[in-house]
Amino acid sequence: MDSNALLCTAIANHITTNPQQRITFAEFMDMVLYHPEHGYYSSDAVKIGFQGGDFFTSVNLCADFGELLAEQFLQMWEILGKPVPFSLVEMGAGQGLLALHILKYHQLRYPDFFRALEYIIVEKSPTLTQEQQQRLQDLPVRWCNLEDIPPNAIVGCFFSNELVDAFPVHQFILKTGELREIYVTTNNNEKETHAPCPSFVEVTGEPSTPQLAEYLDLVEMDFTQSAYPDGYRSEINLAALDWLSIVADRLQRGYVLTIDYGYPASRYYNPRRSQGTLQCYYHHRFHDNPYINIGRQDITAHVDFTALERQGQKCNLKNVGFIQQGLFLMALGLGERIAALSDQQQPLSQLLKRRDALHQLLDPTGLGGFGVLVQSKGLDKTEISQPLKGLTLPE
Repeated sequence: MDSNALLCTAIANHITTNPQQRITFAEFMDMVLYHPEHGYYSSDAVKIGFQGGDFFTSVNLCADFGELLAEQFLQMWEILGKPVPFSLVEMGAGQGLLALHILKYHQLRYPDFFRALEYIIVEKSPTLTQEQQQRLQDLPVRWCNLEDIPPNAIVGCFFSNELVDAFPVHQFILKTGELREIYVTTNNNEKETHAPCPSFVEVTGEPSTPQLAEYLDLVEMDFTQSAYPDGYRSEINLAALDWLSIVADRLQRGYVLTIDYGYPASRYYNPRRSQGTLQCYYHHRFHDNPYINIGRQDITAHVDFTALERQGQKCNLKNVGFIQQGLFLMALGLGERIAALSDQQQPLSQLLKRRDALHQLLDPTGLGGFGVLVQSKGLDKTEISQPLKGLTLPE
């Protein structure tokens, strides 16, 4: 298997220095993805896109995804009374393509809005930051950490596309009706003591923090019910709650828009989804083993949108709406773009490729089935009463 030996050694050392000789799965996932030197997102291992990538996003298909989002941001600016500046804070900007599509579209179509825009990127990966800065060097963009933004400083919109799914999650398993946390330790039974890369095994124990039980209370899930089989396992994303708390604190007035794959809690923790949602992506193939290809593959878990809604309410965010991405994009004009293809004078191969890309954005079994959650803060009654275009379905 293609693991980063230096990263495996760093994780093993972290485990052996722990008094209990184990770490939570969340700690393991955090090191695998975000270790400053060898983590998947911190090194050259991260690959996004169709050619040689591990995964692709809506942004890689075509510019339409960003352009339709740009239409929604324009309306948000208008609802808020056209403030200057209007801050767009993109969190986890990947290769910078979404920022490029949004800004170029605004520059071309809505120059007044473009002049009012302050575009901020929050990016944890130094490799991706470098790529973003190269791609966006001619556009008015600045980079900063989320924590460096002062409280109540942003009037505008915080938004993310496939960010929350990459936050480190705690894993748990039900044993004889009790919730046990899954920990990671080194494999002490390895025969090859001189193996170039340490390997890891799971052990279970008492929950590492009462926050796990508090999370389940927040989303009103009770695993003592007989419907849940012994051995049922799933994830809890405490990092998502912390992240949303910081975002809500930094937002003075405006919106939070979160796009990701996931479910409401009742579907997320369905008794039939007995092995959770954790997935690993390696060269466009996915599997559920996070203990191979360490540092060379992406690890994700679906998003519990109920948790984001309820945490938001605790942080003075109001729920504006939750909708599937396909319907959201249709409401913003994707249908008109598909219909217009028949009038375009382009080679057939290009038209078919573009039509396929637009239909992929709609596919309810794929990208079109992603969730779009919109929350707001600081809006007055008049502003709240104006429905967002992306959430307004045609009758």
